[in-house]
Amino acid sequence: MSHSGAELRIRFIPGKVQLVQRVFQEEALVQGPRVLVTGATGLLGRAVYKEFQNNGWVVVGTGYRRARPRLLRCDLTDEDAVRELLHEYKPDVIVHCAAERRPDIVERHTEAAINLNVHATSVLAKEAAACSALFLYISTDYVFDGRNPPYGEDDAPSPLNVYGRSKLEGERETLRHCPGAVVLRVPILFGEVESVSESAVTSLWLKVRDTSESCALDHCQQRFPTHTRDVAVVCRKLCERARQDPSINGIFHFSANEQMTKYEMGIAMAQAFRLSSAHLSPLTEQSALTAALRPMNSRLNCSRLEMLNLNVHSLPFTSVVDCLWPFTDDKRWRQTVFH
Repeated sequence: MSHSGAELRIRFIPGKVQLVQRVFQEEALVQGPRVLVTGATGLLGRAVYKEFQNNGWVVVGTGYRRARPRLLRCDLTDEDAVRELLHEYKPDVIVHCAAERRPDIVERHTEAAINLNVHATSVLAKEAAACSALFLYISTDYVFDGRNPPYGEDDAPSPLNVYGRSKLEGERETLRHCPGAVVLRVPILFGEVESVSESAVTSLWLKVRDTSESCALDHCQQRFPTHTRDVAVVCRKLCERARQDPSINGIFHFSANEQMTKYEMGIAMAQAFRLSSAHLSPLTEQSALTAALRPMNSRLNCSRLEMLNLNVHSLPFTSVVDCLWPFTDDKRWRQTVFH
């Protein structure tokens, strides 16, 4: 879940308002456009925060559940807290990464997920329009049913699960309240993780590493694992261009090109770390154990980004080793793998 935690709370409680104001005062000393990143403690939000920070932007990030210094704790489902935050910070750009992005969790805890994925997005979009901030909303390839890929930006969405429907509603709320906004749809993500369970890609490592137990991995659903660092670069480029050119708005797609099932990802991880993959087997039928249906192949056509020269050369899937090395038993593997 990208919607996550922080040290300071955006509610003017005695004793905490000074802390919030101090952050704003310190950031004000740095010259540059101001960006607010929601979900800045999450998988994608961390990469987006870092990318803007490293490229001359003044960045403030929000989170909710996971404590962090230098980030603001804001419940995005609290309309007053959101208004207070934007009134105080006055961002030029808002990048909305916060979401409940685990499809099975969304199926089980629908109301909470809708509150974050739809209602919070609606409030942020309204407030972005009110303060003339550029609004960039992160969406998903799961707005498509996966039956007729590749999918262009203008193709009709048809989500199979509640997660996809909630993100599609978020898109519609974004563009309804903030017509100049940018929607960026992305596929399954991986990147630097705090725990391997944080990404559906890196979570495979637990099964790959445990060679003592046989494990069947999905070999039906075609995925396009994409590094959060690349998505973050695209976000920054889009925002920089859109601030110069108001015609840069609406829906964009970004995705890496490597097509892989989870079984193929697992095999690639095993090979990279020189582990046996004999315990892994391909599951060629859809699992009945998952709560949410997944699209079979929701490949995104990224031609709109490419035509505007805003696409980036994607990191290969082998870069997943850099995300996993802290979770290996032998920290010396970097001296042997790929050398």
